[in-house]
Amino acid sequence: MVKLKSRSETIKNIRVIGLLFLVFFFIIGLRGYFLQVLSAGKLNEIIKKQTERKIELLPKRGTIYDRNGSELSVSIEVESLFARPHLIDNKSLTAIKISRILGVSHKIILKKFNKNSRFVWIKRQIAPEEASMIKNLGINGLGFVEESQRFYPNKELGAQMIGFVGKDSKGLEGIEFEYNNVLKGKSRYLAINRDALGRQLFIDGAKTSEEVQGNDITLTIDKNIQYIAEKELQAAISVSKAKSGIAVVMEPATGKVLAMAVAPLFNPNQFSSYESKTWRNRAITDVFEPGSTFKTFLIASALEENIINPKDVFFCENGSYRVADRVIHDTHPHGWLNATKILKYSSNIGASKIARHLGSELFYQHIRKFGFGEETGVTFPSEAEGFIPLPYRCPEHTRSAMAFGQGISVSALQLATAYSAIANGGLYMKPYFVEKVTQPNGMTIQKTNPQVLRRVVSEKNARTVRNMLKSVVSKDGTGEKAQTESYNVAGKTGTSQKIDKKLKTYSSQKLIASFVGFAPADDPAITVLVIIDEPEKMMYGGEIAAPAFSRITSQTLNYLHITPDKQPQYNYESWQEANKTVKRNNVRG
Repeated sequence: MVKLKSRSETIKNIRVIGLLFLVFFFIIGLRGYFLQVLSAGKLNEIIKKQTERKIELLPKRGTIYDRNGSELSVSIEVESLFARPHLIDNKSLTAIKISRILGVSHKIILKKFNKNSRFVWIKRQIAPEEASMIKNLGINGLGFVEESQRFYPNKELGAQMIGFVGKDSKGLEGIEFEYNNVLKGKSRYLAINRDALGRQLFIDGAKTSEEVQGNDITLTIDKNIQYIAEKELQAAISVSKAKSGIAVVMEPATGKVLAMAVAPLFNPNQFSSYESKTWRNRAITDVFEPGSTFKTFLIASALEENIINPKDVFFCENGSYRVADRVIHDTHPHGWLNATKILKYSSNIGASKIARHLGSELFYQHIRKFGFGEETGVTFPSEAEGFIPLPYRCPEHTRSAMAFGQGISVSALQLATAYSAIANGGLYMKPYFVEKVTQPNGMTIQKTNPQVLRRVVSEKNARTVRNMLKSVVSKDGTGEKAQTESYNVAGKTGTSQKIDKKLKTYSSQKLIASFVGFAPADDPAITVLVIIDEPEKMMYGGEIAAPAFSRITSQTLNYLHITPDKQPQYNYESWQEANKTVKRNNVRG
């Protein structure tokens, strides 16, 4: 016989079961609150990662301007072509049609169509006419998204300075590389959904994320002066059949670089069509032996140490002078020359004798003050330090050869900066070519001001050296062809031999011709350096670099509205003919 539970026991059991249900539902509710409220943000992110894919679109980089506000590097909107393969009816025929327009192999395009994906890039940053032709095909499954592409409106102008960017909109050379983080901006993203199986879904009219444009950069480079320097440099290279060349124009009072030309030129819009060595800004990254242009710093050092004065005379051995086991030669034999004429006629022997009086230790200390053997500190990738041997580690003939620029190496920027110190009264200015960085709204967030790093010579001695350098461009001086019609100039020629790597000695055929100076001579507004590498004709600095200096200097000073400091030489017969022409035109009018 089964014993029935009492009523009280039944009620007790019901209450226990009810309590268990209440606890169960409380736990479920608590878990739901945790998932729906406390963890909602985190779970949404997990869901997005599982169901969405972000495709990065190239950002709009900031603009690079010259000092007058002219655009040197800009970003333009172009279209990028994508495909949704599952919507394309005839993939093979479509691939053939597109390949004819884009110039891409149809096999490559077809391979993309056959991928197990519902979204593929076909080609990014295509030309407007290509996009128009593809749109006219009316093929279902093809689409376009706007992206930014870098464009250089002046083509070759200043290319080695400005640099360029790759297809991923990252800077690869020059300012574009060095200031990539400043210019690059913030990428946009195109959101693509995935289904439960992970397959991509693409929705027409999908919106991209907000774009943030990069900051703008204003350079100290002047587009017009850059053009003058490049034009005259190329002309000198052409007439001398040289390998390459460099020209630098600086403002000696501030250290601003107004132009930096490197030839051969290249077009950064099509940089891949040129050899990579052409991209390099060799005015900063490469070094060379300065030759006789270095004698200026020897003279300045000796004056600063009160070793010589401009009228002190030295016997120049009639063109041949033995130092240790080597013989030093002059281009033309000379007897007694004073220090000024040693510069004027560029006597290697005279320079060697002054260097011996100065002493190698003092000479080394002074040329280091002029910035040689170390980076200038300019913000640019791969700047060269150059090489200045320690005096106690090199033989006597090398210490002697340093007086006329052999056995050492400098960059073009180092040399131009050091001459600027002579031009401005003895102050070594830090060179720079980035004037300021501004946000897209125009607010300046970084500005570069002229910076005096040190005094290298007294103002009196700097003025004395400037006067001595005037003699170089006077009649019979090695730099006579550097003179201009309207401005007095001062400077120094240089012709240095390059090392023959096979013979491991100086080559008699491969030379570097150079001229560096400033104008107007008594109140310099610009420093100009011209280097011609391996000329086959007119191989000396005074023959090819000096005339190029003259043309660059004259045109630049005229452009800058610098008042001429000498009277032009009039030809009376030419004036008469011009006057007759004016009178005839007036009669006709």
